[in-house]
Amino acid sequence: MANTPQSKKRARQTERRTDINKARRSRIRTYLRKVEEAIASGNADVAREALKNAQPELMRGVTKGVIHKNTASRKVSRLSARVKALSAA
Repeated sequence: MANTPQSKKRARQTERRTDINKARRSRIRTYLRKVEEAIASGNADVAREALKNAQPELMRGVTKGVIHKNTASRKVSRLSARVKALSAA
């Protein structure tokens, strides 16, 4: 349990940031799910558009410290490869 005034304040701040980060992570997952669904449906144009919308959201998560830079880059790379394969087929 927090005893000092500073530790009580840090506990409040952590609680507030946790909610913000949770919302941001959820938003990122939603964008990724839209790309996955577009790939599963087989529609290349929709998938390309969904990926285009998801990329900035992922990178925003990196700048906000919600996800690691390499994780975001890996996800973008793998999704774009799948969308490209869909377009080629």
